[in-house]
Amino acid sequence: MASAAIYAEAQTAARWSGGGYNNNTVVDMVLPEMLPYIDPHWYQFPPMNPLWHGILGFVIGCLGFVSWMGNGVVIYIFSCTKSLRTPSNLLVVNLAVSDFLMMVFMCPFMLINCYYETWVFGPLMCQVYAFAGSLFGCASIWTMVTIAFDRYNVIVKGISGKPLTIKKALLWILLLWVHAAVWTIFPMVGWNRYVPEGNMTACGTDYLTKDWFHKSYILVYSIFCYWAPLFLIIYSYFFIVQAVAAHERNMREQAKKMNVASLRSAEAQNTSAECKLAKIALMTISLWFMAWTPYLIINFSGIFDTMTISPLLTIWGSLFAKANAVYNPIVYGISHPKYRAALNEKLPFLVCGGDAPPASSDAQSTGTAASTEEKA
Repeated sequence: MASAAIYAEAQTAARWSGGGYNNNTVVDMVLPEMLPYIDPHWYQFPPMNPLWHGILGFVIGCLGFVSWMGNGVVIYIFSCTKSLRTPSNLLVVNLAVSDFLMMVFMCPFMLINCYYETWVFGPLMCQVYAFAGSLFGCASIWTMVTIAFDRYNVIVKGISGKPLTIKKALLWILLLWVHAAVWTIFPMVGWNRYVPEGNMTACGTDYLTKDWFHKSYILVYSIFCYWAPLFLIIYSYFFIVQAVAAHERNMREQAKKMNVASLRSAEAQNTSAECKLAKIALMTISLWFMAWTPYLIINFSGIFDTMTISPLLTIWGSLFAKANAVYNPIVYGISHPKYRAALNEKLPFLVCGGDAPPASSDAQSTGTAASTEEKA
């Protein structure tokens, strides 16, 4: 690490000697042992302005801090509050753990590399960094899928659906982590590979090698870790929204028949809580896809040559992808009533807005139909 830092500093001085870039390229500062992993595509671009590296480092540092604090608080609150220890909330905690670990691996490396303006940790850590980013990203999106399935089971199937149990939730979590690990190990054993990004401060999958063996990994990986989850989530929420709309319509019609303004029984209130949690989950999922879609576009542009990918463009892909790690705690902190109540009790200085209701007032699990029936 020390020799890499000295090398990077020497290259920086040489690059700026004479008051300019001296026709250098973005690859010139790369360590010699990293050169076999650099695609020839990047040799056509001049070095990036150091200001961009400074901006990237600052933003990544802020995202890392918010992610560590936000997801750490989510894990703490859900773990130490008895009323939140439900099967459904195990999925929420798993999502927070995945987001937390992503920034634990991503943030420190990016900060140091942005300071030296190139990757200074060598080929092995480049592999580990890219593997971790892909693993936690894939785990997050499939956790979103399981949350959507749970919402579908509760809202659409109702009492006819099998309630989610602790064992079933843990099995789902185990399977999604195995699934994510399998797909992210492939580039480390020869199907595609992990290489430095164009900005040379991060590493990811190789989307510039032109043979179809490497391209096929990007395509198949996108099916199992982007398109299939997207389809499953849209399918689940289509029927969730349909069921909610039908329920609300029936409630209005019944209120008219009874000559009352509204019907708000205990069952209706429980349904309303379920709908609110469904909206929260949908918002979180939408933000996740907003975060990872730019990275998918960059990968597809590389394998299909649809546009010229510049080092600066890869910076935006990295930023959007890593920003998803901060969305979940913010969304749940603002919108989840039980979480807000527990947060108000455990860490009241972090609560924004009005006072939350006591945590004990909403102790039943809104994640399963069975618990709702027991409490009714």
